[in-house]
Amino acid sequence: MTSLLLTGATGLVGSRLLPRLAGDGFECRALVRRDADLPEGTVAVRGDLHDPDALRAAVEGADAVVHLAALFRTTDEDAIWRANLDGTRNLITAVHEHAPAARFVMTSTSNVYDPDAARPALETDECSPKAAYGASKIAAEQLLRDSHLASMPALAARFGLHPAHTYSVAHHRDVAAAVRLALTGVMDGRIVNVTDDAPVSVFEMARLAGQPIDGSAEPLTNPWSGRMDGTLIRELGWSP
Repeated sequence: MTSLLLTGATGLVGSRLLPRLAGDGFECRALVRRDADLPEGTVAVRGDLHDPDALRAAVEGADAVVHLAALFRTTDEDAIWRANLDGTRNLITAVHEHAPAARFVMTSTSNVYDPDAARPALETDECSPKAAYGASKIAAEQLLRDSHLASMPALAARFGLHPAHTYSVAHHRDVAAAVRLALTGVMDGRIVNVTDDAPVSVFEMARLAGQPIDGSAEPLTNPWSGRMDGTLIRELGWSP
């Protein structure tokens, strides 16, 4: 039986991934800061990514580590960097010291790509994030590579998003399936985009959220911003 540590187990992706892994026979551990409703048989390790003792207990003897935990719903940039970069560094250090043979799978964000690109983003594109969250995830990816990866209407109003602008998306269950595929080793040492086949517009997301926004006759400045190319992951055997 494969022993696995999952961070971010109570998040949108983690809460869908953990039951799947437990059902597949993985011996699961979850790093949690407080009591959580976890699948039967899952071992809860209390602590966080800044607690060396908790990290040692969480990773020791693990065959795989899936790092989903991240901070992004805040304007506190120091907190973002501490959670996403320092926390990842601490986890990598713990794995090196206490589980050096473990496979390490980390999720990132499409926000690492250049929003002014002229086509859907490829995994090989140069990254140029414009905000702390994307920048912190790029830095965390680099750490791993060196050691080796709110409501829509309010956002639309705040950032001036064009209602016709489309974004690459993926359901949390599909992201969980992609992480499960990564545990087979087919993505080892690679960055892989996870995206659905049908980009969704800001207008449609607002409608689905029950808070429609007005249309616009203004032209889109760059229809490719926020779009990713999902060819590689399909070649690896995943489909949404």
